[in-house]
Amino acid sequence: MKLKFTKMHGAGNDFVVLNGVRQNITLAPEQLRFLADRHFGVGCDQILLVEAAQHADADFRYRIFNADGGEVEQCGNGARCFMRFVLEQGLTHKREIVVETKNGLITPRMEENGHVTVNMGVPVFEASHIPFLGGRTEAVEQLEIAGEILQISALSMGNPHAVQIVSDVEGAPVIAQGALIECHPRFPQRVNAGFMQIMDRHHIKLRVYERGAGETLSCGTGACAAVVAGIRRGLLDSPVHVATHGGVLNISWAGDGTAVLMTGPALTVFEGEINI
Repeated sequence: MKLKFTKMHGAGNDFVVLNGVRQNITLAPEQLRFLADRHFGVGCDQILLVEAAQHADADFRYRIFNADGGEVEQCGNGARCFMRFVLEQGLTHKREIVVETKNGLITPRMEENGHVTVNMGVPVFEASHIPFLGGRTEAVEQLEIAGEILQISALSMGNPHAVQIVSDVEGAPVIAQGALIECHPRFPQRVNAGFMQIMDRHHIKLRVYERGAGETLSCGTGACAAVVAGIRRGLLDSPVHVATHGGVLNISWAGDGTAVLMTGPALTVFEGEINI
């Protein structure tokens, strides 16, 4: 089967985007892993599938698959690329759309400067909804990793996150510790592990070990989760500039009960066709 695709990235977080509106696409986990493989396939952190909406209030349906072939609920950088993709492919002429995800509706908007703003929804702190076993819904929780007690903030941005503050993000044990946090038994659906260095009340540096993908150059929901965690702990003030290895994201959050807004770049790299 020949499959047309578009390669995109949002602040270095890269995607293979598939048009499921104009072609019927059903891929098995091994085919998704092949597409994501950087040696034998196209190579990406996630595969994004654009489909016709099933929800009456949505313009499109958005499905996200990690490099390991597993389907996940949300991807912030991918949502920005989704907006650019449907405009460039002529699937819509709207500059703001409603997109149906596994976790609910989101609303990406194309800005005049070419960046995309996404309403990422209201963060969730209730431990049973993250899910985070034994959590107390506090701004700071304890998590034991390899005999060490970490101080984390656990929350969901449509997908689960565990954010910790580090003194030097470049020297943080992102790979070794991130893999242990991702698969910690207190997170039954696994978790994205964030490592945040606070520069001042409006600037942070961030690295994220993503569930099912490993460390990525940028993580949109991870940036949202880190900023929310910092504001809840009284260490940050909105808006916050989040510097990742792939670029800068701007995150705004007005507090409990309000939605998080994320703004950042979304770029098309190339288009192609591959045999699956």
